[in-house]
Amino acid sequence: MTFGESITTCLTKFVTWQGRASRSEFWYFWLFSILCYLGAMVIDQILGTTFDFIDPETGIERSIGYGFAYILVALGLFLPGLSAMVRRLHDTDRSGWWYWIILVPLIGAIVLLVWLCSRGTAGTNRFGFDPLNGDISLTFN
Repeated sequence: MTFGESITTCLTKFVTWQGRASRSEFWYFWLFSILCYLGAMVIDQILGTTFDFIDPETGIERSIGYGFAYILVALGLFLPGLSAMVRRLHDTDRSGWWYWIILVPLIGAIVLLVWLCSRGTAGTNRFGFDPLNGDISLTFN
């Protein structure tokens, strides 16, 4: 799956919790999300809409680095990113509920990262057809 196809797929299936997502679909969308977040931070810096706070030790006003544009991008990409992650876990034959393993300090994030990077199950699994080799026409029945 190409960069553009993965973005289109993830944004159109933004609340689709069934099915599977290949590694390329998930990671290309993750790259797209990071680029959007960075772009929003630049826009916030240019427009001066970053959130500021006063450092209690020095009394100097400091910027957090993100602001309103960042918040809008984060809200817009939250559900597509979450659903892509659930579909990616489905590709490794795990329930999307395994996402909550990230709440286990350090170990949970490492385990989740390994699962997201690992190859999906070949052929059909309990969550659907293989996104790389399966017949995609059967997915939409």
